[in-house]
Order: sequence, then C-alpha cells, then structure tokens
Amino acid sequence: MAKVVTLGEIMLRLSTPGFEKFIQADRFDINYGGGEANVAVSLSNYGHEGVFITKVPDNPIGEAAVATLRKYNVNTDYIVKGGERLGIYYLETGASMRPSKVVYDRAHSSIAEADISDFDFDAAFEGADWFHFTGITPAISDKAAELTEAALKAAKAHGLTVSVDLNYRKKLWTEEKAQKVMTNLMQYVDVCIGNEEDAEKVLGFKPHGTDVESGELNLEGYKDIFQQMIDKFGFKYVASSLRESHSASDNGWSAAIYDGKEFYRSKQYNIRLVDRVGGGDSFAAGLICGLVDGKDMKEALEFGVAASALKQTIPGDINLVTREEVDALVGGDASGRVQR
Repeated sequence: MAKVVTLGEIMLRLSTPGFEKFIQADRFDINYGGGEANVAVSLSNYGHEGVFITKVPDNPIGEAAVATLRKYNVNTDYIVKGGERLGIYYLETGASMRPSKVVYDRAHSSIAEADISDFDFDAAFEGADWFHFTGITPAISDKAAELTEAALKAAKAHGLTVSVDLNYRKKLWTEEKAQKVMTNLMQYVDVCIGNEEDAEKVLGFKPHGTDVESGELNLEGYKDIFQQMIDKFGFKYVASSLRESHSASDNGWSAAIYDGKEFYRSKQYNIRLVDRVGGGDSFAAGLICGLVDGKDMKEALEFGVAASALKQTIPGDINLVTREEVDALVGGDASGRVQR
C-alpha cells in the first residue's frame, strides 16, 4: 500500500436536479468534491492511503466536507480548521448540444486565505511515496500559490514522486498568470497530466491539427508537445486524457502517455455521460494508482482510462468504483449487464 498525499480545496457542490437549467431549479442537490480531494478518495477506494491536506471553516459545513472524506477512508489528519467559509460551486448539467455550466462562489475561502504556517508538511509527508496537486490550487489566490510551492519543496525534500494535473480554469486566472506561476512549479514535477487545453493555456504548448470540439485528434501533435515538455521540464512521464466531445451527452474517451522514448495511446471508450465532472481527477488517480502499484506506463494508463470512463457514469464529483470494477473493464467487460 502506498501513501499518496494531495493538497487542495474541497468545495460544496450545488447542482440542479437532473438536467434542469438554473432558472428552472427550486432546489439543489448537494455533493462535496474538488480536484485533489477526488484523487484522494479514488486512491483510498483502490486500497492505498489517500491523504488530503486543506483548510476548512470551523463550522458544520466544514465538518460535513471532512466527514465526506472520512466516509471514503481518506486520511484527514492534516486538515486544519479556521477561516471564513467553504468554497461553493453551482453546476447546471447540459445535455445533447447544450453544454454544462459552472458558477463559482469561492472567493475568500478558508484554503484561499491559509498561511503556510497553518500546516506541518514534514509530518504529512513522513513515510509518503507520492504528492499530487493540480493547477486549480495555485489559481485560487496568491497565498494558495505560495502554499503550493512550500508543499512541493517539502515533498521533494522527503524524496516523493510529484505529479500535477494542469487543470486550467479561466474563471480563476489569466493565461499569462497561469504560465508565470505554473512554469515555476514545474521544476518540482515528475509526472505531468493535462489535456490539450491545459497544455496550451498553462504551459504554452499546443498540438497542431487538433480541434476537440470537432472530435478530431492529431496524435502526432500530442507526441510533439509531449517531447517539448519533457525537453523543457525533464518530466519522467507526460500523459493526457483525450476527450472527443461529440455532444454534452456522448464523448469518446481515451488517453496517451509518453516517456521520451515510447508514445502510447490507450483503448477508447464511448461514454453516454451521466456526470463528466471529476473525469480528469479519476484519470489522474487511476494513473497514479497504476504507477505506484508497479505497473508499466501502458498498464497504468489503461487502468486510469478505464477508471475515469466508469466515473463519468456516476453522479457527483467523486469516483466510487472499486479496483475490481476497473480491472473488469480493462479486461474487456464493457457489456453493462446486470450483475445478480
């Protein structure tokens, strides 16, 4: 069992029931989630020790968020209490040609205002194997960006492998700010994960001949930017999910990975989406799980893609599938038949 530490923000998600638009809804469904928190849950489900570090308000809403993580066996020992509020995001789930919409209400959240002195990273990283963060956390605030770098320095001091999911969020910062901050943080990263938009907006790399909205993918373009990223930052692996958005309801889903020598694309799954939020997080968690299990990069990628394909059939941010369910899909059982 590996110990994987994550750092980020857990949020209250308020989503419209079914496929209602915001203007229709007279109630919201409640879930909790966030990029790194979702990864910690997935890894805990797979039998590893998922550790989540954050700061939440010392009130019943903060406690409810932490309780959600505890429910799924995430180690919450390093979550601190304090600050003004828990961040919120509102979700309107799209269908067919109508896209989903997200509205953020997360300014001045507890983690956005947290100080480096709030956390004992040396204690959290003791005995750990891996540290994972996303581009969302440093985008929350300047203080969160400083906190992320402090955690990265501590992780490398403890000899951990570090992964990042680039996760560009245009509602949180500009491309210019993202590239300035994230380029600096890449010096600590061993495994870089991100889709085509993330690579362009966060690090300035764009695959030629690719238009995700038309469903056209140019794999040679991906190999080209992967090589550029390895040359510039020295990553051990670069991986990307490959989403072909035929509509808000139907997507093609696969992924690619490159180690500087061999480029590999996974099998593709055609998904009738239930909830695509958290799809990238579940891919990152599955890839990390495969790598800490000792799988080679191809096997790890197939595990990650299968895990994330399954997640997108589940409502909510969090991937609740088991290792056995992922292994079954990797093995070819995609029938969806009732199990009695």
